Amino acid sequence: MYNVKENLRKVLADLPEGVRLVAVSKYHPNEYLMAAYEEGQRVFGESHEQELKQKHASLPDDIEWHFIGHLQTNKVKYIAPYISMIEAVDSMKLLREINKQAAKSNRVIDVLLELHIAEEETKYGLTLDACRELLAAGEWRELQHVRICGLMMMASYVEDTEQIRREMMTASAFFDEMKARYFADEDSFCERSWGMSHDYPIAVECGSTMVRVGTTIFGPRVYP
Repeated sequence: MYNVKENLRKVLADLPEGVRLVAVSKYHPNEYLMAAYEEGQRVFGESHEQELKQKHASLPDDIEWHFIGHLQTNKVKYIAPYISMIEAVDSMKLLREINKQAAKSNRVIDVLLELHIAEEETKYGLTLDACRELLAAGEWRELQHVRICGLMMMASYVEDTEQIRREMMTASAFFDEMKARYFADEDSFCERSWGMSHDYPIAVECGSTMVRVGTTIFGPRVYP
């Protein structure tokens, strides 16, 4: 088995206090997740509803599941009863659906708004102006079963560390702007989720509070 425990310890050693690790476990077998679990890891990130359903049913109940991929509205109902956080909310339509499905389970689901800052067209997310417009419109305030806890973004997948740093600092400055304008009195609005296997050390320097690391811990993905 890939040396999950040793890799996890190395990643955690790189993270200062106040930065949480989301272990990205999609396409990795349960025994890999359990190896990380045995080291104390409790937050795992998945992005496929069917795979998440199987893992949630078969792994310990105290795992905190984060949905980190692009989420279609028709899939929300399947994960709403148990998901801890949905990290990639990119529309008001999706927020409404999460609120609707969370209400059915009498839950409040934590979410992050996903920003599209990277120059790659393949990335999902709200532009900064679109995010400003969504929050300015104010409809989100009426959603009793959704709690916006911060922002998420993916930097460009490039070798240029200065470009990565520039994009992450743009996200960090935007977080400060939105915090001051809409969430100044909300302690729960505190998460800056950026940083992945190839760039999480830079993310830590750029104010990240939550990094999503998979390959560095679990190795190459095992596709079904």
